Amino acid sequence: MRVADAAVPFEGDAFRRRLLRELAAALEEVVGLEEAAGYIGLVGQRIGDDVSDRYLEETGLERLDRGQVVDVLIDFERRIQGDFHLVSEDEERIVLGNRCCPFGDGVRGVESLCTMTSSLLGNITARHLGYAKVELVETIARRHPACRVVIHLRRDSTAEQARGDEYFGEAASPAGNAPSADGSPPDAVPVPGPTC
Repeated sequence: MRVADAAVPFEGDAFRRRLLRELAAALEEVVGLEEAAGYIGLVGQRIGDDVSDRYLEETGLERLDRGQVVDVLIDFERRIQGDFHLVSEDEERIVLGNRCCPFGDGVRGVESLCTMTSSLLGNITARHLGYAKVELVETIARRHPACRVVIHLRRDSTAEQARGDEYFGEAASPAGNAPSADGSPPDAVPVPGPTC
């Protein structure tokens, strides 16, 4: 048998997923979960900006409404081989489910990678709707059979009690999606920490 004909499971996408998982796991071991999640969250924010820009460019829109934000989040995650779907949506929150992690089966136990998803979803949502707090209720990385993600759209008592990271957009919020309960804008954009 020729080496080139061997059924070795290394192809571009599978290799890149493994590379990300190993990098995240190594970061967790060296600097700890919280620090690793912080670094990965920054990458998620940058990717979220790029994803948002590309969807706006392709659709010709200047801004997305709540329904379009949901469509973009689900469409993007499916394009990267996640299996996100809408569980529910209203003016206070978006609830998404996911049956397949974009990082593959090896994500179990590598919780810092969830920060990539949280940061990406939160960044896109806040950019268009003014505010998002992403609560990762269940994750495949924490060995649940599926993910359940709640994106809070209002800075109210429910969001305050939720465990997760907050994201703030620069643009004025559309009606019904004020960044805080009293309508005041946030002071700063915090760097996300671990959310898994």
